[in-house]
Amino acid sequence: MARQDASDLAHSLGRQAEAVCRHYLYSGRREGRYWLVGDVRNTPGRSMYVRLKDSPKGVAGKWTDAATGEHGDLLDVIRESCGLIDFKDVADEARTFLSMPPPEPEPRFPERQRQAPSGSPEAARRLIAMSQPITGTIVQAYLRKRGITDLHGTGSLRFHPRCYYRPDEHAPTETWPAMIAAVTDLDDRITGAHRTWLDPGSRDKAPIGTPRRAMGDLLGNAVRFSAGGEVMAAGEGIETVLSLRQVLPDMPMLAALSAAHLSAILFPYTLRRLYIVRDNDPAGDGARDSLIERANAVGIEAIVISPTLGDFNEDLRTLGIDHLRQQSRIQIAPQDIARFMALAA
Repeated sequence: MARQDASDLAHSLGRQAEAVCRHYLYSGRREGRYWLVGDVRNTPGRSMYVRLKDSPKGVAGKWTDAATGEHGDLLDVIRESCGLIDFKDVADEARTFLSMPPPEPEPRFPERQRQAPSGSPEAARRLIAMSQPITGTIVQAYLRKRGITDLHGTGSLRFHPRCYYRPDEHAPTETWPAMIAAVTDLDDRITGAHRTWLDPGSRDKAPIGTPRRAMGDLLGNAVRFSAGGEVMAAGEGIETVLSLRQVLPDMPMLAALSAAHLSAILFPYTLRRLYIVRDNDPAGDGARDSLIERANAVGIEAIVISPTLGDFNEDLRTLGIDHLRQQSRIQIAPQDIARFMALAA
């Protein structure tokens, strides 16, 4: 796209600066001639200000973040708040907001950066790069509602305020806040991502057909909480694993995201004892049996930890943390109790 086209789009957005801010920076508010918000990614706060009217100091739509020194125009706001990478997508979003017709098709140049294929590891890495820490976000509220309050060592979890969701190839795209989890290999390279779309009103999963989806290269890889060593625990779901971490906060753990992927996780070469965090269902039984066989074949001790109810998050929410601590204590090796288990409050 020509630079002049970008300039024209930015100018058109500037003429509707307040409307743009109300749509894309809805966490902020108007004060006088400015829109105040935390940052260009729509974080609550007041350090970034957007000029709403032309003045001798500058044109409408220009913004500055006093905390970081960043500045830009409303095209930058659209890019960052929507989590877009390619300028074509930014321009398309701007034209949609402005109710403008699409541009004439441009010739395709091979040197132009290739868009990452949907669902690829590269697309997953871009999504994670566009996300932000979970502290103070709906992700933290969602996990707290599920009884998960100790979030140390959860840097693999991120927050995206407007993550795209498309029910199927024929349906229009929606946007929802989402918990983004980085899937990594044994060398800590990002190979995929898992998305849990959330409902801001209920602080629960979004009311959509499939509120959880994974993308990228998943087989053998996992969402990891703390670096693995001689001892590690592995389970299916993120919330299941994080629930057990409430009573075993210092034990490295991973979430494989499904029973099939749990049975196929790759073992770190340092691993000597593996705790299998099973779900209480036939798929969980299958993953347990497969992991025990694979671990024993390479000299790794495999110990199964089973929930009382369907999974450990159900135990935590229904039976309480004291019950979870007691049941975990009698299932792990004695030498790991002092090493990994949190003392009762």
